[in-house]
Amino acid sequence: MTDFSTFSKLCLLTVTCCIQACSSSSSSSSSSSSSSSSSSSRCPAVECWLVQDHAARRGATTQEKSLLHISTDANSRDAASEQIPSDIDPDRIFFVTDPAATLCHHSLSPPTGGSVQKAQCEISPFLHQPSTLQWVAPLTDSGFSPVYLQADWFSAALLGLNKQLVISSIMRAPTATKESNVILSVSSETVSVQARLGEPVLLDCGFWVDPSSPLSGSGFAVEWRYQFRGKGRLVLAYDGKTDRVADSQEEGATLDFEGLHQKGNASLILQETEVRHSGTYICTVHLPYLQAQVAMELEIVEPPSLSLHPSPLPLAVPGQTLVVQCEASGFAPLSLELSWEFKGADGKSRALESASVTGHRQAWDGTYGQSSLLELDTSTLGMGGELTCVAVHPGGTRRASTSLSVIGFGSPSIEDSMAMVGVALVLYGLIKFVSWTISSSGTDVADKVEKKEK
Repeated sequence: MTDFSTFSKLCLLTVTCCIQACSSSSSSSSSSSSSSSSSSSRCPAVECWLVQDHAARRGATTQEKSLLHISTDANSRDAASEQIPSDIDPDRIFFVTDPAATLCHHSLSPPTGGSVQKAQCEISPFLHQPSTLQWVAPLTDSGFSPVYLQADWFSAALLGLNKQLVISSIMRAPTATKESNVILSVSSETVSVQARLGEPVLLDCGFWVDPSSPLSGSGFAVEWRYQFRGKGRLVLAYDGKTDRVADSQEEGATLDFEGLHQKGNASLILQETEVRHSGTYICTVHLPYLQAQVAMELEIVEPPSLSLHPSPLPLAVPGQTLVVQCEASGFAPLSLELSWEFKGADGKSRALESASVTGHRQAWDGTYGQSSLLELDTSTLGMGGELTCVAVHPGGTRRASTSLSVIGFGSPSIEDSMAMVGVALVLYGLIKFVSWTISSSGTDVADKVEKKEK
């Protein structure tokens, strides 16, 4: 019993030590996590250009270097964030609090390894005002501006490295201070999109509104517009306050309305892309008296379909000139290069330069067509080979090939020999047939004459 009791005490002591060790490890992990969280609340500083109206020249603007110190918590600033670069005016340093951490994206971080590439940033004073648009007007039905608007307002536009992200933020700073809070952010991770013809496409647009702002409970509106070569149209507009879609909605364009209200997902969905959809799309989010927007590019890229005429090519003889046409159709955008290649019986390829190219034609669906005409001098092609039309397009390279046979060139090939043997056999058969027919006819005549004489 004594031994058992001692053994039990040892086990109890071991368990107690394990629990203390686990507790200590958990505490250390928690402390590390807290430290990591505190570290993550501080974001790298972003170099920016402050753009303002020129004080002396009407219609002109000034551009000065500035710096944005961004954090997710106003209380997380440290000594490092107080440092001021020598080439920046201290009055051009902004301390921005962004609880959503939209401005903390890795593509906005300063470059490393000596790279000269930097994120693009521009900040300027923002003038708040009510909108007269039909789908935005309900947000300012009260007709008076809240006291909350009496502050300094700024708008910031940022483009991440390699076009990974585009952001537009509206910030509020108490008058005569540089302590700004992000009130509205609109962002997109599809700055440049390519899609095939007929595919569904999602153009990303998300927004965040500071829940502590008095403007956050007054509703919102979303607007998508299209622009291309100076022309534009409304794609879709939605009044989130009254839950109404504008009558001018484009067919095939829609939003995820549930995600829009729950997560701020204002992404545009084009159910079936057409050539006319190529262009610039602008996503604008409205709050009462405020708006922020981001732009993105959509390009419909459809490679060409190739066909050769005539196909297959007829047998040719040395010195004969053949005209071959390569037809490229159904491609977009317009950029296309057509060329010809010839691969001889020896396996060597060479470019053919004697081709002409027609002008572009546009089909009913907006795609383009173009043709290339090639005049072939068969005396330079030996016994023949493979003729290929090559189309180089942003959507990819396409090739169409056909075989070319030149007979009667030099010593006969196996194919030529077989063809001549075949012709000889046919001629021999015809001669035998004609000879037999004549002899048979002569025998019949002789028999008839003999019978008459009898």
